[in-house]
Amino acid sequence: MSRVDPDLVALTGATGFVGRHVAAALRARGLRVRALARRADARLEALGVEIVRGALDQPEALRALVAGAGAVVHGAGLVAAPSAREFHRANAEGTARLVETAAQRAEGARFVLISSLAAREPNLSPYARSKREAERALEARSDRLHPILVRPPAVYGPGDRATLPIMAQLARGWLLAPKAPANRFSLIYVEDLADLVGELVTGAAPSALLEPDDGRPGGYGWRELADAAAARLGKRVRLVELPRPVMVAAALLTELGARPLGRTPRLSRGKVAELFHPDWVAGASVPPGWRPRVQFDEGFARTLAWYRAEGWL
Repeated sequence: MSRVDPDLVALTGATGFVGRHVAAALRARGLRVRALARRADARLEALGVEIVRGALDQPEALRALVAGAGAVVHGAGLVAAPSAREFHRANAEGTARLVETAAQRAEGARFVLISSLAAREPNLSPYARSKREAERALEARSDRLHPILVRPPAVYGPGDRATLPIMAQLARGWLLAPKAPANRFSLIYVEDLADLVGELVTGAAPSALLEPDDGRPGGYGWRELADAAAARLGKRVRLVELPRPVMVAAALLTELGARPLGRTPRLSRGKVAELFHPDWVAGASVPPGWRPRVQFDEGFARTLAWYRAEGWL
C-alpha cells in the first residue's frame, strides 16, 4: 500500500464556488491542502494552499496532486454544459481518471466525491446521468480507496453566481418558479457543506452515501422561499409560476440559439426536467454529531448582504 499523509488533502474544484469554501474549511482544521488549478490563484495561496498547475485531463498533474494524500476531495465538474458529451467528459471521465490515479498513488485514502442529489435520478438529464456515472467510477475502486459519496441538494451562499438570479429576484420582490406546487426540495448553505467535508476528512469514517441538507424536515417549496425572503425583507414577494410547457418551449428556443455558437444554454430541457421533478428532499444519513447551522431565512440574509457588499446586486 502507498504511504499516505493523513494531514494532506488533495482538492479539485478549489477555484470554484464550493471549492473555495472547502479549501478554507480544511485549512481551518489545520490540514495541508494541495489543490489542482489551471493557473495561480492568489486567494488560495493566501490561505496557504499548495497549487498544482493542471487539469483533470492531464495525467502528470493528477499524479502530482494525489501523491501521498491521506484524503482526496473531488469537487470539480460542470453544472452547465453545451452538450451531453461535455457533461460526460468533465464529470464522468474526469472523475474516473482522478479515481484511477488516486488508487495507484494514494491507496487507502478517503475519497470524498462531492456529487449531486441529481444523481438519484440519472435518467432525468445529461447532468444527472454524468454525476451518477462519476459515482460509479468511484464505487468501482472501493478495493483501493475509501469512497464517500456526498450528494448535496442546491447549494447557495456568498460567492455563488448560479443562484444569484434567484436571490436578485427575491430582493426585488418577485420570483419566477415552475408551476409545481407539490414539489419539495432541500437546500444547504455553502459553509455548512464545507464544514461537512472537513468532518468527513478528519472524523470517523462514515457510511459511503450521504445526502446532507440544512436540517429542515421535508425541505422547501417555492412559496416557502418567497415567504422566508419576504419576512427578511419586510415586503411582499410575489411568486410567478410558469407551466411546464412554457418552460420546455423556452428551453428549446434557448438550446437552438446556443447550439450554432457552441455556447452553453442558460436554460436546457434537462434542467426543466430537474425543476419539475417532485422530490429533491435529502434523505440519506450524515455523520453522527454533525449538524448544519444555517437554514434559508438566515442564509438568504447573509448571501444577500454579501452580494450587495461586493456590488453584485
